[in-house]
Amino acid sequence: MSDSPSLTHLREDGSAAMVDISEKSIVRREAIAKGFIELQAETLAAISTGNLPKGDVLAVARIAGIQAAKRTAELIPLCHQLPLTKVAVDFSIETEGVLIEATVRTDAKTGVEMEALSAVSVAALTIYDMCKAIDKGMTIREITLSQKTKSDLK
Repeated sequence: MSDSPSLTHLREDGSAAMVDISEKSIVRREAIAKGFIELQAETLAAISTGNLPKGDVLAVARIAGIQAAKRTAELIPLCHQLPLTKVAVDFSIETEGVLIEATVRTDAKTGVEMEALSAVSVAALTIYDMCKAIDKGMTIREITLSQKTKSDLK
């Protein structure tokens, strides 16, 4: 017997399957994901001052990230649809680019890691899309799950 965890999205015959969570308890679950988009100094300045032709980059990226979290089950085939109780997408402008952090919460039988990762990914892609006309060297990197928790409901 192997010490590695089993892949819960596979049946014995190797075909894909959605995990049956019907016997799990509803608990509060939260996930935080982070990512970074590297930008030129001029692009960062334009974002900070709101001088981009397409508008307020971070406001649009925030809405896009929230929408992505809400639609994750439509994008990733084996994800469960979840009733999200919180989606927050925050940005920190740093010297080399923008740090993106998404916090997603639900009271459900399964976690919200994919929703948090989707929020960060789509927020980064939105920044890329809105800045591509002035910055050809952008790099999206380090999208990672930084924390996940679950706790009993009070």
